[in-house]
Amino acid sequence: MQKHEAVREQDAGSEREAVRERDVVILGTGPAGLTAAIYAARANLAPLVLDGRQPGGQLTITSEVENYPGFPEAVTGPDLMDRFRAQAERFGATFESGTLTGADLSMRPFLLTIEDGEPVVTRTLIIATGATAKYLGLPSEQALQGAGVSACATCDGFFFRGKEIAVIGGGDTAMEEATYLTRFATKVTIIHRREGFRASKAMLDKAQQNEKIQWLLNTRVLECLGVEERKLRGLRLEDARDGRQWELPVEGLFLAIGHEPNTAPFRGQLDMNDVGYLRVQEPSTRTNVAGVFACGDAADHIYRQAITAAGTGCRAAIDAERFLEAEGR
Repeated sequence: MQKHEAVREQDAGSEREAVRERDVVILGTGPAGLTAAIYAARANLAPLVLDGRQPGGQLTITSEVENYPGFPEAVTGPDLMDRFRAQAERFGATFESGTLTGADLSMRPFLLTIEDGEPVVTRTLIIATGATAKYLGLPSEQALQGAGVSACATCDGFFFRGKEIAVIGGGDTAMEEATYLTRFATKVTIIHRREGFRASKAMLDKAQQNEKIQWLLNTRVLECLGVEERKLRGLRLEDARDGRQWELPVEGLFLAIGHEPNTAPFRGQLDMNDVGYLRVQEPSTRTNVAGVFACGDAADHIYRQAITAAGTGCRAAIDAERFLEAEGR
């Protein structure tokens, strides 16, 4: 198999080439990446797993996970990811700190460049880099993630039974999540910085007909209150028209202003939608480049759950194993 010129030049006359060439490299250590690592390791593929910028993925900022099968008394997000990782290590997966900065998928083995690390070449690549929820960028908002501030109604709505909460956004996701949250909350206030909405008429009508939903339009969030107590107790708001400020007591804040898939290094090489979610050849996890597979939230803009991500991670590892087997590994 032909090698990249850069790799041949760098590794000539050294033992590094043998160490840095892999059958499988997995990018990301959330539920998708770690499940792929478990399955690939059990198939004796000795996968190399790169942690990425957020080791453990989005679950590391989730205080309790109550909807993952096998944990009837709940489990913290970090603990769940630690268990995934230990299981993968038990079967022989190797973990390495580092973030992908570039990928040349024009020929195999693929060449990966890593921030503050040596390059890696790999016969197959599993992309499980996830997606990052968009936040407002407020320091107080970041400080209260997992303590009243969330970006996933399906994940955390259950914790806000009998409470008053707020949802920020004006698109279909905001309408859908606000409607869903009325199953638990006594009142849901939708906060939107403009008068008009991007949401479809059907979704907007459904939310407007829900008696538990109230509306604050032309309104901006300036601060999340409760940092000292480490528990959200309200929001400091501002009228976008006249600058008037006031406080809104709430115990939960859900951001519904979108997600950004962590797929930038693959732009121009892999098929993706206009937002950046990778396209796969259903029902497999194959991308348009042979030997590259995508799983988890990097390819899923619909479900975005730990259990669905884990399922696609399993599929990606099996797809990679069968791909290598077909090549005579």
